[in-house]
Amino acid sequence: MKELKKQFGGKPTEELIERYSQSPNWREGKFMNLEETTMEFHWGELPKFLYTQFFESKGREPQQPLPVEAFDKEAFLAEAEETRFIWYGHSVLLMRMAGKTILIDPMLGPNASPIAPFKTKRFSENTLDIIDELPPIDLLLLTHDHYDHLDLDSFEKLIPKVGQYYVALGCARHLTKWGVEEHKIQEFDWWDDAHFEGIDITFTPTRHFSGRGLKDRAKSLWGGWVFKTDQESVYFSGDGGYGEHFKEVGQRLGPFDFGIMECGQYNKNWHQIHMYPEESVQAAIDAGARKIMAVHWAGFSLAQHSWKEPIERFTRAAAELGVEALSPAMGQLFKYTDTEKSRWWNGLE
Repeated sequence: MKELKKQFGGKPTEELIERYSQSPNWREGKFMNLEETTMEFHWGELPKFLYTQFFESKGREPQQPLPVEAFDKEAFLAEAEETRFIWYGHSVLLMRMAGKTILIDPMLGPNASPIAPFKTKRFSENTLDIIDELPPIDLLLLTHDHYDHLDLDSFEKLIPKVGQYYVALGCARHLTKWGVEEHKIQEFDWWDDAHFEGIDITFTPTRHFSGRGLKDRAKSLWGGWVFKTDQESVYFSGDGGYGEHFKEVGQRLGPFDFGIMECGQYNKNWHQIHMYPEESVQAAIDAGARKIMAVHWAGFSLAQHSWKEPIERFTRAAAELGVEALSPAMGQLFKYTDTEKSRWWNGLE
C-alpha cells in the first residue's frame, strides 16, 4: 500500500496551489488549455471502454516483444556537429546536443498503469535495464506528469545519473517526493525559457491535461519543448490535440530543422487531447518543421487502434503532404539529416 501511494507522487498543497495560481494559465482552480477542451467521454460508456481496453487486445499489441537496439555509448558520446537522437518507444527520447546528454519523458518502466487493477504492458522487454547503460544525464526534461511519461521505477534508477531537471510547472512536487533535490529542478510555465550550456530551451503550449490521481487533475501543467543552438532548432511537440498553438510556436520560435510529433493513443473520445496521425503531420507543417518523426507509439496500447496504425497513417500523410519523415527503429542512433527510410515494423505482427 505504501508503494502504491508513492506512485501518485506529491500532493498539491495549499502553498503550491497559491504559487500555481500566479500563472496566467491558471483559472477556476486549475490549469486551463488555450482553447476549450473536453475529454468528450460519457460515463455510460465506461464499462465497454474498460472491457475493450483490457481484454480485447488482438491487433493492438504486437505478437512478439518489439526489439530495441543495444546502446553504443562510445558512438553516442563521440564528438559531432549535428545533434544525435535515440528513441526508445512511446515518448522516450535521448539526445546528444551541443555536447550535452538530454533525456525527455524517460518512462522506461514495464507498466503504464501501475495503480490500475490490470497492467498496461510495454511492447518491449527489460527496458529499465537501458538506464544502467546510459551515461550521466546533463538535463532531464518532462512534458507532463501522466504515468506513460513519468514513472516511479525509471526515476528512482535515474536520480543518481541526472544533473538537472526542467519540468512543467507543478511537476517538481512529484520529483522531490521521490528523492530529487529541490535545487536541481526548474519549473516552466508556457513560453518560459532558459539557457543551458549553449542551448536555448523553451516550454511551449499543448492542448492536453495532467494528473496522477483523483484529486490532482490539471494541478500541474503540460507542454512541449523547443531546443535552439546557433546551428540547429528542434521541436518536441509533447502530448495534445490539434490547435492554433502550433502556428504560434512556429511564429515565435520556428522554423525547425526537426519536429518530433506526438502520434498515437488516439480515439474519437480523446480527439481534443490526442491528434490523429494526419493532424500530427499538419501540426508539424504549421510549426514550420522541415523534417519530422512520430513518437507516442510502439510503447503501449492505450487506445483501441492497432499498434502499427499510427506510424502507417503518419508516414502516408507525410508523403501526401510533401514532408520528409524519419522512422528510426527503437534504440537506433540517428541524425535528422539521415536519409534512410526504415520500415522496421514491416513483417512484425
